[in-house]
Amino acid sequence: MAERKVHAVCAVISRDDSVFCCQRGHGDMQGGWEFPGGKVEKGETGEQALRREISEELAARLSTVWFLDTVEQDYGDFHLTLDCYVCTLAPGEEPTLLEHSDARWLGRDELLDVDWLPADRKVAMSLGVLWDALFSAEHL
Repeated sequence: MAERKVHAVCAVISRDDSVFCCQRGHGDMQGGWEFPGGKVEKGETGEQALRREISEELAARLSTVWFLDTVEQDYGDFHLTLDCYVCTLAPGEEPTLLEHSDARWLGRDELLDVDWLPADRKVAMSLGVLWDALFSAEHL
């Protein structure tokens, strides 16, 4: 088991019956697809970290945010605890890629069309099963 522990958050941004995903533009996992987000800094709540990371990575503000699940994943040299949130963008906001090389809006039937990083793949698989319940109008 990896000794180094990383606590991160990700945003499952929903719009028009699709979710937003990004391709990493740098680092060890460059080219892999993920839900946008990043590390939780000391003193931050998960939601605070999520809002900061989306602002830093996508120059966008979030509106609706609610906790979905926590995914655990070993990456060999570290263990990732990933808190996942379902979100919507604030009115008038559009994501701008500041750190990623590509992005896509994926519908339910397209969730496995990209090469997800392992933790994000777990999230995508859950979304496929829970899609109708997660993205109903009562939640968003």
